Amino acid sequence: MQLVLLSKMSRLVVLLCMLHCAFSYKILVCYPIPAKSLNSLGVGVVRLLLDAGHEVTYVTPYPKQDTHPKLTQIDVSDNVKLIENQDAMNITYLLENEQKFNNEIEWLQELAYQVSVNTLENDDMKKLLENVKATFDVVIVDLLEADLYVGLAALYDVPLIWAYSAGAHSTALRLIDDLQNPASSTDFFISVYPPYSITERFHVLYKQLEWRYIKYFKIKPKEEMSYKAIFEPLFAGRGRQLPYYDDLIYNVSLILSNDHHASGKLPSLPQNWKLVGGYHIQDPPLPLPEDLQAIMEESKHGVIYFSLGSVWKSETIPKRLIEDLLKLFGSLKQTVLWKFETDLPNVPENVYIIKWAPQQSILAHPNLKMFISHGGLLSSTEAIHFGVPTIGIPISYDQFININKAVSRGYALKVRLTYDLVKDLKLAIEKLLSNPKYKENVKALSAIYHDRPVPPGKELVHWVEHVVRTRGAVHLKSIVLDVPFYQKAYLDIMVLAYLTYKLITYVWNSIFSKQRRRYKKTKTN
Repeated sequence: MQLVLLSKMSRLVVLLCMLHCAFSYKILVCYPIPAKSLNSLGVGVVRLLLDAGHEVTYVTPYPKQDTHPKLTQIDVSDNVKLIENQDAMNITYLLENEQKFNNEIEWLQELAYQVSVNTLENDDMKKLLENVKATFDVVIVDLLEADLYVGLAALYDVPLIWAYSAGAHSTALRLIDDLQNPASSTDFFISVYPPYSITERFHVLYKQLEWRYIKYFKIKPKEEMSYKAIFEPLFAGRGRQLPYYDDLIYNVSLILSNDHHASGKLPSLPQNWKLVGGYHIQDPPLPLPEDLQAIMEESKHGVIYFSLGSVWKSETIPKRLIEDLLKLFGSLKQTVLWKFETDLPNVPENVYIIKWAPQQSILAHPNLKMFISHGGLLSSTEAIHFGVPTIGIPISYDQFININKAVSRGYALKVRLTYDLVKDLKLAIEKLLSNPKYKENVKALSAIYHDRPVPPGKELVHWVEHVVRTRGAVHLKSIVLDVPFYQKAYLDIMVLAYLTYKLITYVWNSIFSKQRRRYKKTKTN
């Protein structure tokens, strides 16, 4: 009897293992931009997919030592050198050259292009791509201004999913939907939020045209050359012909957007734009280190947390401004946690310099009073998730529009990054501490954010698996992509109407001309 029972159990175990293997997909996840904030999104995707039982190959500039049996890491840490010593990453430079640094769009597109080439030509990456036995079921790539990675999905003949770290911007929506109306669309390089004034509409239209000019006339030709140079030998090695680049750019199954309705109103979105903002957040968060836990617990008047993110470092703030900030923080009753990359002299007793900050765990603590942030979308999402009022000091990219949206939602104040920062910041801190509406508003938004059918992490995994199961989720794609431009613009109807008008005019004039000639002839006779 026991032998029969053991035999049945063993068969059941084998069956379960077979089922697990049957529903376990091989997934290539590529987050090559050397920014730790973006890497945290990539780590979130990888963690969720591994927890769901899938095999993941992760392309990252920040490989981890503690690996998983189903995780393979491709080390592209040499990408970090592309972002080091960039003037745009230096706060002192930005303060002193505010008028000179006005080519943010071109700078970012050029950087993204260089990173994409560097990633695809990385030795470890080349070994993977040249291995004709390597297979995947889907490719997920961080979308940051570089289309070159479309060749990866084509090489493995699998669906492509873009993971977008920002909101519903027209620069990303162009890949899966019609051109957005500038009067109601948003972008990372536009600080204002619709509805726009007439001058703002001029500005938005100009910036979107500038983006398209740089993308299609400066960057895309280089991408096409690199695409051919990198991927043509790889396709030839598999006995296949290189596909046309433009066909691949718009052959996208899904875009996973790190955004949510709670952050602000959104434009109309196609079915394959999925809002999974907050999937990277661990809930419940990890416990605080003992020293930080003690600091936050023992702070009688609460804690203020100050961080400018992982890309723009506090150590690049001008020395005089650092000293003024320390004086300001030292004058407060609250304890201040300042994420700073190096040690500082003459730090007030109520100020703690932390080189590494477990941000989610800090934001989750009930004794935290406010978050002073640069306004990146990850930080903004985490502030809503944990219900923390915010003071935003935007520096670049989408931070301006993120903070402006937060201000319009009533849970944040905005302070400009200038040499008068300390004076403006002092007023903002006093206002945020004295007015309970900011806390009330962010708690209300947090309730909206959390009111979802399923958590964002589960939704992300569902859509990735759905794309694989349905071989590209073609049914979710917008029909707009199948309609030629001349039809969308009604050019054919306008031409037909014009030709019809000309024909009717010609016939009418011909008849009228004949009648006139007959009339004249009759009159003459």
